[in-house]
Amino acid sequence: MSPRAGSGGLDVRDVSVTYGSTVAVDHVSVAARVGEVVALLGPSGCGKSSLLRAVGGLEPVAAGSVEWNGVDLAGVPVHRRGFGLMFQEGQLFPHRDVAGNVGFGLQMAHVGPADRARRVDELLELVGLAGYGRRAIATLSGGEQQRVSLARSLAPSPQLLLLDEPLSALDRSLRERLASDLRAALLATGTTALFVTHDHDEAFVVADRVAVMAAGRLLQVAAPADLWRAPGSRQVAEFLGYEAFVSLDAAPPLLASALRGALGPRSADAPREGGVAALAEGAFVVVPAARLPGGSMPDGAVPGRVRTVAFRRGRTELAVAVDGAGTLTALAPGAGSWRPGDLVDLVVDAQRVAALPAS
Repeated sequence: MSPRAGSGGLDVRDVSVTYGSTVAVDHVSVAARVGEVVALLGPSGCGKSSLLRAVGGLEPVAAGSVEWNGVDLAGVPVHRRGFGLMFQEGQLFPHRDVAGNVGFGLQMAHVGPADRARRVDELLELVGLAGYGRRAIATLSGGEQQRVSLARSLAPSPQLLLLDEPLSALDRSLRERLASDLRAALLATGTTALFVTHDHDEAFVVADRVAVMAAGRLLQVAAPADLWRAPGSRQVAEFLGYEAFVSLDAAPPLLASALRGALGPRSADAPREGGVAALAEGAFVVVPAARLPGGSMPDGAVPGRVRTVAFRRGRTELAVAVDGAGTLTALAPGAGSWRPGDLVDLVVDAQRVAALPAS
C-alpha cells in the first residue's frame, strides 16, 4: 500500500530510538494533522532531532511506529516516503544557481522545463527572492541561502516537511524575521511540517502546536498560547523562561494577593493549599509614578529593591529583589533613572504569570 493512502497526516506512536545502550527517544507519541505545523521543542540532546530523523526514515525505530495517513512506514525507504528535509545547513549545490537549486527536486521527478520554471518563480516570490533565479549561491547571504533551501524543500510539494533547526545558524534578528516568513510560507502552501528547535520564541511563531521534550521524553503538547498560559510542570515552565516560582499559601500577604489577582480564574488551577505561581521575566512592571502622599503604595502593588539596571531596546530591565519571590527581572518604560538600592513599586503583568499544580 502506498504511504499516500488514507487521510489524517502524521501519527508517531510510542516511538523509541536507541544508540547502543543509550535511549535517545523514550516512548514518544505525537501527531501532526494535514496542514498543521508541530514544533519539537527542547534543549540540545533531548532527542528531538533523533525523533525527526526516525520520522524521515534516517534512523531506525527501536519500538513503536511512524504512520502517515494510517499507513505504517516501517520498511519504507527515505526516498519513497514523500517527505521533504531541511537542515541547519541548507546543503545547497554550489555549482547550480538559485533556480537550479530550487528546481532540483522537480527535475529529479521529471517535471517539464516550463512547469518547473513556473514553480521555481512562484516559490522564489513566496520566500522573498523574486528575480534571484540566475544568482550564484556564493553571492547570497546566510539568510538568503536558507530562503533558497526552504523554496527547494517546498518545490516538490512534500506530504510532510521535516525541518531540523533550520534557523539556528543565523543571528537573532535574522532568525526572528525568517521565523515569521517560514510560518507564512508553510501556511501559503498548506504544508504539514515537523519543526525542530531549541528556541521557544521560534517555536511559538512557527508552530500551530508545540511538543516540549526533555531527556528523550515528551512533557507536554499544546498550542503556543495555551502552553505559555498553562505549562504542565515546573520543568516545562523553566524551559519556557519562567524564572521564579512562588508558593501562594506561603508567600507574604501582599505578594500572594497580587499574584492571585493576576491569575484570576486560573488561581483555581493553583489550589490555595500548595499552589504555585510561575513568574516569567517581566512579570513585575515598575509603577512610574511616585508613591502616594504618606508613602503608601498603589493598590495591588508590591515593593521591590533594585539590584541592577540595564537598558535594552527601548526599555529598562531591573533586577529587583521581592520578598517571597527572590530576585526577578522587572520591566520599566524608557531609560529611567533608577539606581541599585532604590525602592520601587511593582504591579503584576497577568500575561507573564502562570498557575502550576502543587505537584
